[in-house]
Amino acid sequence: MNFRHLFRMSQWARNPPSEKRVKLVFGVILACLVLVLIERFVGWPDALTLDPKSRLTVNF
Repeated sequence: MNFRHLFRMSQWARNPPSEKRVKLVFGVILACLVLVLIERFVGWPDALTLDPKSRLTVNF
């Protein structure tokens, strides 16, 4: 950990982010987790895949 991280942590300890910003960050993280879980359990639709056959073969 370098001094830049320590300085930023000390600034955040003195002036913590607002409640709105904390909610925004947690909302973005939650949205990302939801998208990952949907992709993991439901799968990626074939209509959104550019070239599904190119993953199976290697073209040199």
